[in-house]
Amino acid sequence: MDTQFWLDRWDRRETGWHLGEINSHLQEHWPKLGLAHETRVFVPLCGKTLDLVWLVSRGHRVVGVELSRLGIEAFLAEHRLEPRITEQGALRRYQVDELVLFQGDFFDLRPEHLDDVGAVFDRAALIALPPTMRVRYAEHLRAILPRPVDRLLITLDYDQAQMSGPPFSVQPPEIERLFGADHHIEPLAEIDALAESPNFRQRGLTALAERVHWLRPRA
Repeated sequence: MDTQFWLDRWDRRETGWHLGEINSHLQEHWPKLGLAHETRVFVPLCGKTLDLVWLVSRGHRVVGVELSRLGIEAFLAEHRLEPRITEQGALRRYQVDELVLFQGDFFDLRPEHLDDVGAVFDRAALIALPPTMRVRYAEHLRAILPRPVDRLLITLDYDQAQMSGPPFSVQPPEIERLFGADHHIEPLAEIDALAESPNFRQRGLTALAERVHWLRPRA
């Protein structure tokens, strides 16, 4: 699970994680966070998700990071956006009005890139990483955010012995270990997702739960 793995997936157009629609859990549960419209939202490992557009449409300032240049350029082309491009160290920065996309490694992000972020939406980042990298991800996210912020986190839970990731199975006790020191973990929904995911059944799964979590900062 190195950066080349994901770059190769983009090169081969093997992007089965990309949804051709706005995430339904985002639309249903995001309003529960009670965020001001102008809140800046961070979307890690964003790919070319339509969720970026939805968040901007809600009045949010949005910042995403994506390893693949192909992913960012596909997003911009599909939405006919012409960004202002600058180089920031190891990262390339694309900006279109209230949307900023960093192209590069998530672990190259620094606090100055996210200095006023007030919320995080993670649909595809945590579950894309194997266990040791999830620990590193959580630690780095804590280091680069200005403070603990509200997060909407979507995870998958299945028998990891039946299928190798990605996406990986992330169970609630691990979420508590990773984020519980500075967040209350509030479950919002649990969905039996196997019936709607025939590709996972073909990969050997007999059960698949999709969970939505609200990570609320501790006082």
